[in-house]
Amino acid sequence: MERWLSRRAPAARSVGLDHGKLFILPTRAGMAFLLVIALLWLLATNYENNLVFALTFLLVSLFAVLPVHTFANLSGVQLQLLEARPAFAGDYAEARIEVGREGQRSRERIRIFWPPEEGAELDLCEQSRAEVQVALPVIKRGRQRAPRLRVESRFPLGLFRCWSPVDLDIEFLVYPRPKSAGPLPVGAAVGEGESEQKLRGGDDFAGLKPYRPGDSLRHLAWKQYAGGRDLYSKEYESGADARLWLDWDLLAGRDVETRLSNLCHWALQAEREQTPYGLRLPGSEIAPALGNPHLQRVLGALALFPVQGA
Repeated sequence: MERWLSRRAPAARSVGLDHGKLFILPTRAGMAFLLVIALLWLLATNYENNLVFALTFLLVSLFAVLPVHTFANLSGVQLQLLEARPAFAGDYAEARIEVGREGQRSRERIRIFWPPEEGAELDLCEQSRAEVQVALPVIKRGRQRAPRLRVESRFPLGLFRCWSPVDLDIEFLVYPRPKSAGPLPVGAAVGEGESEQKLRGGDDFAGLKPYRPGDSLRHLAWKQYAGGRDLYSKEYESGADARLWLDWDLLAGRDVETRLSNLCHWALQAEREQTPYGLRLPGSEIAPALGNPHLQRVLGALALFPVQGA
């Protein structure tokens, strides 16, 4: 069926609905309507009642005309993908779609959805174009191709359902699901000489500073003081990088997906707290920065990290 649909309605970012892409069948209400017509016809034949015959023929005429109107309500409708927004695993990914019409004929009660979701419903009466947002649940991180959308209408009486399975070539970027891993690892990454910031209190001698009451007596520069100079204290620092690095190696011992979820949570937390952060993954590195473009780059790197066993 999918191969047949791919030949009949191939994937495209912009799709126009015509007779080659539309299907129509009676709904449950339509089948019940047919049953009522059959019962009325039996009743009219049995009792030779012309009034019931007239009512039966009227309902048959209505049933024969309805599919034409239902089909025409979707024929000529155009759909164009505007944006496929990224989402986090376990959440809903949204696609923004523009729906338009050909000609001046109004289109009513057009429903666009991914089964079994409710989707969005719109009317094209006064305006010729409108935008809708349709949501799809996403489970796994990475690039996820969306299934075919269903465009459907039961206008005007709900006795017929006209629909079309539309492939707008939608692909979502799904980020790992954020999972807390404790406080931000500020200064936990080993420095490699690229940052001028250092952490105080290490083992490396950094220089002398004027003595202040409260400084440790073990750090006093006695030699300089004995030589007649003012009293100074020795200052030490560590070689750790004071910048925030979200490092893959900080989460050793956890499985790949848990590591990615923890790094994702740290990235979001650092962005909220306006702390510049960088990302280190096996084979790649993103320098510390801030802002939405930087956050999207970091989350994208986490989302596209190779799946183990794939």
